[in-house]
Amino acid sequence: MAKLQTKEPKKVFIVEDEGDMCLLLNIMLQEKAIELDHAKTIAAAQDYLKNENPSVVILDNKLPDGLGVDFISYIKQNYPTVKIVMISGYTPEAKELAIENGADLFLEKPFTKDQLITSIKALLN
Repeated sequence: MAKLQTKEPKKVFIVEDEGDMCLLLNIMLQEKAIELDHAKTIAAAQDYLKNENPSVVILDNKLPDGLGVDFISYIKQNYPTVKIVMISGYTPEAKELAIENGADLFLEKPFTKDQLITSIKALLN
């Protein structure tokens, strides 16, 4: 099983409106070297990003106030150093659009803990 090895705590910000998925991501990413924060809407994520500087944003596509895929370009434009992992049910169009808009990775739901950890680790290094 892949482990995250980082020197200082890295901040991972989860934008996901489903409580069960958010809890699952928190459990999967419980590591001493990672600080986790989360928001349930794009508006809350925008407020968070004004004050915080996460290394990675895990972004769901279907959110109550819009599509995550449309929020990617906002993040990349305003916070170019932030890495983005888009998580969504797979459709070729969603993956293509996410990558086109600047997502660093696309993980299709359902994904494994190892897939998630390996992806985050690659982006943090």
